[in-house]
Amino acid sequence: MTSASTGAAASRDEALSRQRGEVVLASIGNTPLLPLDALLVDSPSVHLFGKAEWHNPGGSVKDRAAAHIVAQARSSGQLAPGKILLDSTSGNTGIAYAMLGAALGFPVTLCVPENVSPERKRILQAYGANIIYTDPSEGSDGAIKIARQLADRDPDLYFYADQYSNDANWRAHYETTATEIWQQTQGRITHFVAMLGTTGTFVGTTRRLKELNPKIRCISLQPDSAFHGIEGAKHLPSAIVPRIYDPSLADQNLEISTEAAHVMGRRLAREHGLLVGVSSAAAIVGSLQVAHLLESGQPATIVTILSDSGEKYLSERFWSE
Repeated sequence: MTSASTGAAASRDEALSRQRGEVVLASIGNTPLLPLDALLVDSPSVHLFGKAEWHNPGGSVKDRAAAHIVAQARSSGQLAPGKILLDSTSGNTGIAYAMLGAALGFPVTLCVPENVSPERKRILQAYGANIIYTDPSEGSDGAIKIARQLADRDPDLYFYADQYSNDANWRAHYETTATEIWQQTQGRITHFVAMLGTTGTFVGTTRRLKELNPKIRCISLQPDSAFHGIEGAKHLPSAIVPRIYDPSLADQNLEISTEAAHVMGRRLAREHGLLVGVSSAAAIVGSLQVAHLLESGQPATIVTILSDSGEKYLSERFWSE
């Protein structure tokens, strides 16, 4: 093959990769806002909405942050051809990275706690990611430590995305999630409620909503114990606190039990036909707490993030309890 034909083939491959990537990237965001007033029969003046993030192509809210992280890294040259994207993940961000890597043509290595759901493991394998399983007893913090060790050991091989410290994480929600919520509620939102994991969703969305209307109350949620079953969520007092987290943003912080999240997940599926993930169920638990703390008759429009659907958690026992 001549150098000219080799160059032409490379150009075609690059164009095809770009087209595949554009299809995936164009389908991220603009997720629907689901009305959940049926959960608030005793509070007719309160409206509750859940942003259905499983409509993203990778099936979760993490598509937004992953896409911004990848776009910034590619444009800055950090994720140059031949480099491997490396990060730690409890599943959803890893799925988003793996999806983008497959579409855009870059390799992905992920440090993942061994005890994540089998469904997440299979999805990561389906996208062709290289998975390094870490000590389940150390949770997401253990995965972070292994990813840092790999990045320090071979910085020329890896682009360490570091979703917990990467400002592109929260900026994704500042630029997209908050704007969508504002437009979808026609500016009527009074309360924003979200679980804390990497904290990017809460930090970015809150910062922008507060700019649009400083009176909006923003409530963060986290598990009530270091030992919990709300996958993807962080109990910050006992965990490595993400660098992007800003504790001054929350007007209130509520703690949610794993049991309450499981009960809500079953209730939503069996009584409302809504199959959501455990952190999404926990977000609704917290939203209902916020609604019940309002003064009687006080009008409110509460919006929460439904991070993913329940399909990645069907192997868990709580569904049949």
